[in-house]
Amino acid sequence: MAKIDIHIDDLVITYNKGKANEFNALQHVEAEIYPREYIILFGPSGCGKSTLLYTILGGNKPESGHMWVKGEDIYAYTPAEMNEYQRNIIGIVYQQFNLIMSLTVLDNVALPRLFLGRPPSERNGRASELLRRFGIPERLENKLPMMMSGGQQQRVSVARALVNDPEILLADEPVGNLDSISSHHVMESFAEVNEVDRKTVILVTHNAAHLPYAHRVFYMRDGVLRRIAVNPAKPQIKRLKPGQTIVTEIEQLTRLWPYLDPIELKVKSIVNFATQDIDFNQIERMELFVLDMLKGSLDEEMFFKKLVTRYADGGLSMNEEGARIMAKRVFTLMKYSHEVQRFRDIIDSDDRFMHQQKYIERILEYLHEEIGVQVTSEQQKLLQLGVGERVGGIITAEEFEEKLVLPFHMGGLAFRETDAHLLSRHLEKLIAQGAYKVQANELAGAHS
Repeated sequence: MAKIDIHIDDLVITYNKGKANEFNALQHVEAEIYPREYIILFGPSGCGKSTLLYTILGGNKPESGHMWVKGEDIYAYTPAEMNEYQRNIIGIVYQQFNLIMSLTVLDNVALPRLFLGRPPSERNGRASELLRRFGIPERLENKLPMMMSGGQQQRVSVARALVNDPEILLADEPVGNLDSISSHHVMESFAEVNEVDRKTVILVTHNAAHLPYAHRVFYMRDGVLRRIAVNPAKPQIKRLKPGQTIVTEIEQLTRLWPYLDPIELKVKSIVNFATQDIDFNQIERMELFVLDMLKGSLDEEMFFKKLVTRYADGGLSMNEEGARIMAKRVFTLMKYSHEVQRFRDIIDSDDRFMHQQKYIERILEYLHEEIGVQVTSEQQKLLQLGVGERVGGIITAEEFEEKLVLPFHMGGLAFRETDAHLLSRHLEKLIAQGAYKVQANELAGAHS
């Protein structure tokens, strides 16, 4: 069995102890990290993930508990021993790059080896080798960091963190300031460090898209390590007995709602079972079909065929009757959502009142077809006014629904609550699709 690289033993970190603003940053955290693991510390801002990272670095003395690294309690180190630990065992990459702007790119990377007393030829050769490896061309070596892009600067900082060949690489939100393309390149660099160099990587992020890189994910919230999730797509460093872990729907839901606790995910699983005829795998696949529809790649008939195709062949395995109903509902929704868009496109026009009425009539046509609620002539007139106010942004969804159920003498439409809720719900679906124009670059960036 692999030896433990890092043992976090009942760790408690308290800031401003004894003061009015005392804050428990970490609360009795217990965990083990193995050599060559890729661990992601994940959670929302303020959850304690960066505090835990800097405690591993040696920067936060625990109030209680221990931080064992390679069998040694690092907070029992002398200053000289801590210096040695931070120089040779640990490397770190920061969100803000922390490059020295008055030094060249090459000198920034080589600097840690200067403190080891290495001669210029050796330290510069090592730095140059790492810069090439992480995609920094030789022509940029003698440039100042400010002359490089953010993605390039972060790859320089990765090279600097590795120049002393540490066994453990820490990274604190390393792509938080980068665009999506640069982020991908930097994240691939960390994956290479883990897989090729066989380094232990511990990375802090709040971006769920990064979770597949990890062997295990430590989910943190309110200073507590809530759970540890194994990535079934990666061979595990920590050996697990057969049956010790089981991949369930909860792991899938974690990708959709990464900040929720297991109990909240179980609630979603039960509600899905009770209210829907398709499971979460089918829902995720259908989302891909809808995305293709929004991109213009699927018409209604093609969408229908996707729904009835066998799941193993890339479809949803739905029966034809249910698939036909679903396809019609989706495309009818999108068809009538254009009326919302047209209404809002002329909202500041001088002749808006002449044109907006026909768009409202079309929206009401959709609502009547979908719901089949019987209305009186008086309700119809008031409904036209109410829908116009809601689509125009004059009233909120809650105010619209409340108006539907109020009696006539109070300015309402006197609908039954169930009918009012159905009308409001369907109208909000139309508004959600029609009021927001998807830009071409958003469609291009969406993953199907």
